[in-house]
Amino acid sequence: MDEPRIAAWDRRVDWPLTGLAVVFLAVYTWQVLQRSLSPGAHEALDVVLTVVWVLLGVDYLVRIALARRRRRYVGTHVLDLLILLLPVLRPLRALRVVTVIGVLNRQLRDDFRGRVAVYVVGTVTLVGFVSALGVLDAERDAPGATITTFGEALWWTITTISTVGYGDRYPVTFEGRVVAATLMIAGIALLGVVTASIASWFLANIRSTAAEAARITEDELRATSAQLTEVLAELRAVSGRLAELERDRPTRPSA
Repeated sequence: MDEPRIAAWDRRVDWPLTGLAVVFLAVYTWQVLQRSLSPGAHEALDVVLTVVWVLLGVDYLVRIALARRRRRYVGTHVLDLLILLLPVLRPLRALRVVTVIGVLNRQLRDDFRGRVAVYVVGTVTLVGFVSALGVLDAERDAPGATITTFGEALWWTITTISTVGYGDRYPVTFEGRVVAATLMIAGIALLGVVTASIASWFLANIRSTAAEAARITEDELRATSAQLTEVLAELRAVSGRLAELERDRPTRPSA
């Protein structure tokens, strides 16, 4: 592996980070869907979200510090950096919810590798739910908004991620359109991941079946070879006994 220190760090922090991501998502969901929160409660939830976001940022910085080739690591993890930096901008605060996608998706991939259906369903559900929350948070108080309830946000998410796009619901704010663009890109990427995962699963199964068939054939050949060796040995033994009997048989006197 190119980065053994990062791999060791991942093994230590994957589950704690997953727990933080779940907390982040739960708190953000509560903050978005519960409109009756007092200003004090809303601020308290904001503090929790900020603390979790900072810890995820610390994780990213630790990975850079552990990397052998830091510039290469940053260059190959630009999306992680953008996910952490974009929510800092006030107009894009709803995008802070996407900070949990990378962590949770990594855990799904690691836990369910090979189980394509579970991985795909888990990823689609996670991306769709997060996108619905983000667009609702951005849109519902905007003038002329067509997405004002969570049900409408879910419907918009489903039609967008499936690339159907009926157009009956659409974002009108800049922040909502950024969420939409992110979801569109995620939908295309997800389609590629699904296709690649299914192809990989089929290839793995074909290789496994071919290897098993080759092993069985090899075992059968060994067994057949052993049986032939035994038969040849028995034939040699019989031939030897016949030769002995032929030698021991008395010779008839000539007339």
